[in-house]
Amino acid sequence: MALETLFAGALRSGLVIDLIIALVLAEALLLRWLRRRFQRGPGLAAVWPTLLSGVLLLLVARAALTQAGWAWMALLLALAGLSHVLDLLLRARASRPRRRP
Repeated sequence: MALETLFAGALRSGLVIDLIIALVLAEALLLRWLRRRFQRGPGLAAVWPTLLSGVLLLLVARAALTQAGWAWMALLLALAGLSHVLDLLLRARASRPRRRP
């Protein structure tokens, strides 16, 4: 019963979301390090819009759990959507065949 109470409190306070965001930031740092050190992985430049939209969606979940105002949630959702669109545009641009002069 104590574990259930602890987890419920961590959810209500947004602590669980904070921990997940910390893991996403650690993932970003790991990607950057792997790219610089071993020239492996996509690197941070290739995935930052994806990570940003994910973090913004996590912040929406946190705002909902902590009963923040709807305006904050709407703003965060809009920013997540913009980041997602940017990600799609960058991916489309990267996959476009290059023209030769």
